[in-house]
Amino acid sequence: MIWLTIAGIALFVIGLAASIALHELGHLVPAKIFGVRVTQYMVGFGSTVWSKRKGETEYGVKWIPFGGYIRMIGMLPPRPGDDPTKLRRVSTGPFQGLIDSARDLAQEEVRPGDEDRVFYRKKWWQKVIIMSGGPLMNFVLAFILYAILLMTIGTPAYAPVVSPQTTTCVTPAVEKRVDCKPGDPPTPAAEAGMKVGDEIVSFNGVKITSWDDATNKIRSHGAGPAKVGIIRNGQPSTLDVNLIAQDRPNPKDPKKIDKNVGFLGVAPTEVYVKQTIGAVAGHMVDVTGQVAKSLLNLPEKMVGVWHAAFSGEERDRQGPVGVVGAGRMGGEILSSDVLSGQDKLVMFLSLLAGFNLAIGVFNLIPLLPLDGGHIAGGLWEGLKRAYARVFRRPEPRHVDIAKVLPLTYVLAMVMIIMAGLLVYADLVNPIRLSG
Repeated sequence: MIWLTIAGIALFVIGLAASIALHELGHLVPAKIFGVRVTQYMVGFGSTVWSKRKGETEYGVKWIPFGGYIRMIGMLPPRPGDDPTKLRRVSTGPFQGLIDSARDLAQEEVRPGDEDRVFYRKKWWQKVIIMSGGPLMNFVLAFILYAILLMTIGTPAYAPVVSPQTTTCVTPAVEKRVDCKPGDPPTPAAEAGMKVGDEIVSFNGVKITSWDDATNKIRSHGAGPAKVGIIRNGQPSTLDVNLIAQDRPNPKDPKKIDKNVGFLGVAPTEVYVKQTIGAVAGHMVDVTGQVAKSLLNLPEKMVGVWHAAFSGEERDRQGPVGVVGAGRMGGEILSSDVLSGQDKLVMFLSLLAGFNLAIGVFNLIPLLPLDGGHIAGGLWEGLKRAYARVFRRPEPRHVDIAKVLPLTYVLAMVMIIMAGLLVYADLVNPIRLSG
């Protein structure tokens, strides 16, 4: 099974690299459309494995496939008041020195004639489109993956068809067992002659359309005789059953016990139900909301990751997971001897779709160095220019995001520490799908 685990990890890494490549493509295409000179398009970090120059852009792949970037000239404006014909004042403050160094680096690749091809001089809405393109690609990819899952495979649901897991005896709900012991009475379904594969289509003459429908009618009936319409091997028939009253777990909250409800004694069959494009959109909205909520709780969740990494506490299955942990999940999915081939495909695509959604939402946080910080800068510039037009004020300067670089460096360091903690926790105390 080790080779299946390795194959699962490799497949996830390939999927992640493709997602990163598309994210950066989402930045690259509008940047070129709006005339920004892009010198590099790279997938990965570290040393370059392969690269090729086409036109003015170098396209390449690097060794570490957990990130990527495009390099646009003139991301930061020069320092206000700089005169290239005169010596510049030297900054002695540590923060100002960092800002000036970053400005100089941003101007290094600006050649004569590039004055209108630098990023910072583009219109505010063009900046917003360029920087939104990356997260948008992640959302599009997540939508496509969810559409494949929901529209071609479907979502798991229970059908009113007697499952092979159905027991033939009545076991007390409090014991939570499915095996029969001597003395256990037969279920009403077994006494009536119901068999595996029988589809329940009616109850006391009322049509059954789903397992929930069947459950509600059986439970609300209570003890006593009833007629159950079934289809067996394509042939309809009616069985006379004598329901009994049982204490059973609540379908919506298994921790609760419903007293003296009607009991037939059959288990449903799990099937996949194909969904519409509208259901895909609704699912995207729901999952995006869950991801956004998780990001709001990220500081609290990272405390739990710390305790799991260094105190041996159990990892929160709903907590954050890094690329290493997600890769391990990919290996666990492919090597599982419990999941069917279809279940493996569903779980793997769900994992990749969820990761793309998380990347997209995370990058929209309005803080540098994330895409959302640049988007916020563009929107703020648009607001300032609109204000100037309305009140007939002089056109304001381009928004200078270099002024917040000290905060950017702090946030970047925090992100690196968080990523390192997740990698360590994923190695020493990973989240396992099998529990």
